[in-house]
Amino acid sequence: MTAVNYRVQSGSALFLGAVLDEGGCNFAVHCPNADSVKLCLFSEKDEEQIAIIDMPAKTGKVWHCYVEGIQAGQLYGYRTSGADHDASGSRFLPEKLLIDPYAKALSRPMFWDAKLYAGDSQKMVAKSVVVANSGKQERAAKPNTPLDHTILYEAHVKGMTAQHPDVPTKLQGTYLGMCQPCIIEHLKDLGISAVQLMPVAAFMPEPYITNKGLTNYWGYNPINYFSPEPRYVIDDAIAEFKTMVDCYHEAGIEIILDVVFNHTAEGGLDGPVLSFKGLDNSSFYLFERNEYGAIDYNKFVNNSGCGNSVNTAFPYVLKMVMDALRYWVQEMGVDGFRFDLAASLGRDPYEFSALSGFFRTIRQDPVLIGCKLIAEPWDIGHGGYRLGQFPSNWLECNDKYRDTVRAFWRGDKGTTSDFATRLLGSRDVFPKESRSILTSVNNVSYHDGFTLQDMVSYQERHNEANGEQNRDGHGHNLSANYGVEGPTADTDIIAMREQQKRNLFTTLLLSQGIPHVLGGDELSRTQQGNNNAYCQDNPISWLDWDLDSNKRQFLAFCQHVINIRKESVLLHHLQLRDDNFDLSHNVAKIYWYRPDGARKLEDDWHDPDNQCFAVELRGEEYETGETTEHWLIVFNASDHDVQFNCPTYVPNQRWKLTLDTRYADLRKQPEVVVQNCYKQASNSICLFNAI
Repeated sequence: MTAVNYRVQSGSALFLGAVLDEGGCNFAVHCPNADSVKLCLFSEKDEEQIAIIDMPAKTGKVWHCYVEGIQAGQLYGYRTSGADHDASGSRFLPEKLLIDPYAKALSRPMFWDAKLYAGDSQKMVAKSVVVANSGKQERAAKPNTPLDHTILYEAHVKGMTAQHPDVPTKLQGTYLGMCQPCIIEHLKDLGISAVQLMPVAAFMPEPYITNKGLTNYWGYNPINYFSPEPRYVIDDAIAEFKTMVDCYHEAGIEIILDVVFNHTAEGGLDGPVLSFKGLDNSSFYLFERNEYGAIDYNKFVNNSGCGNSVNTAFPYVLKMVMDALRYWVQEMGVDGFRFDLAASLGRDPYEFSALSGFFRTIRQDPVLIGCKLIAEPWDIGHGGYRLGQFPSNWLECNDKYRDTVRAFWRGDKGTTSDFATRLLGSRDVFPKESRSILTSVNNVSYHDGFTLQDMVSYQERHNEANGEQNRDGHGHNLSANYGVEGPTADTDIIAMREQQKRNLFTTLLLSQGIPHVLGGDELSRTQQGNNNAYCQDNPISWLDWDLDSNKRQFLAFCQHVINIRKESVLLHHLQLRDDNFDLSHNVAKIYWYRPDGARKLEDDWHDPDNQCFAVELRGEEYETGETTEHWLIVFNASDHDVQFNCPTYVPNQRWKLTLDTRYADLRKQPEVVVQNCYKQASNSICLFNAI
């Protein structure tokens, strides 16, 4: 070790992390029960340890010191010493180098290596980096897209650009690759308003998946909540991430981050000590209680399925999470968050409550109140399914929507009434007056399941590449292959699959709520039947930009349907007279029809063979005779054509065909004006506009 002498003062406990000023750097770390904390400094070139500083001061629960002469780029970490007792939950291991929970950057990506971790873990653990103060910056203005104009697009930083031919090779799979003009223009042409990035906070693949020669591609295994993931960096993580955000904002596109505050990469009892465990294990994580209420520190609560559960009800942890959220908004510039397993955040600490400290804190925060907040409204713990139970300022991913829409278009009998409920905002889950009709985040595909292409190509999951004998991943996919499992040259099967894709995508965009598009669905991306590709950092997961004629037609179709939604008010935001959530109303009538043109009765909804129906949306001003919107949407999930009688609102009422999903090529859709009836193709949607 090359020793370097530094002048050390006691410093301040006020601001956690490494805070630079003109003379040096203040270091402060929460570690209430340690007997001593050592600050270790490393050279930037080879991460050689150059100094060990016994932190001289402790105020309350925070150890701190000020080191003169420290500059931006300095690498550091902590070591802690103290009583290591199972009874108190302490995990002080001086031989383990610890990442600063408040580090704003890491020196390199984190990889599990059992040999390097054994004994002194210094060579395995990435170093925390002292970063320069940003000062005043000229940043691109945030789009502040209204909820009713929001269309989400879920993307992975690497997967989005790893195979794009127009992204320079050096930039493929990086933040800077994400903001290349070809990527942004694709999203603008598609009509996307917000990109929801899969985790970009620093993470480490799990030991068990690493030992199989695979990796955690998705990134849902965080080791630090502030640092951008170094895997996606060319040189400067913070600057490159900000550049990406600014480029999207200039294009009018928001950035939503998928954040994981429910568990960490340290796992359970046998997991590694990398950061939080070595600083305040007993407070940072939740532990099981015995029948007498006593905590057993050898048994981590596992509401996440990943070995541990973060205790966001503990004041320090809640503060850290809130500080991280504000940092990503104020410093990094993002527009909102999607919270992985968000039911865990509402546990206070063991049972879920919509009045939990986390929800109360985030709602009153002046920085976060304007952000888009999206919940994955469940975890795997006791009482963890909480769809519809989040505070009213939250959006919620709606799995009931996903499953119902898939089942309806697969042809499952008895799903029509539930399908109609999902179409108009799932008001059984998000009641009128207490929740906005926009609350439901609707999706038919997500990263943790089949892609849209695979949903119509595979009856069963095919996850053999994951090395778990095809036992992992969801078994209830509500998918169909239409005759052949996987790829086929049969033109009839291909045509059926393409039509079902059009039906699913059209339903998504014509439904009330926030549409969520899985990145690559518009490109007909396949994962070869893998519905749990979390460990596939290869072309199975990456977007394929090489489009044949079918794929180009479907991309054009997706662009067209999104544009229809965006140009209509009723199709993206129904405001009903009997809904007092706000005072605006734009709907005069909503009627439901049978194929014979008669209004649907209650018994019709319960008829399992009823797979064809229509909904009429009549705008408020239509009652006065003024020009306004007036739509008729006809759904036919049966396997036969139906002669559908169109309703007549006024004498000689005529309906102009706007969209018919039977046509793969939009140019071949005929100009049709209907007065009485229309032959609705099997497995299709028709959208008519009154003229």
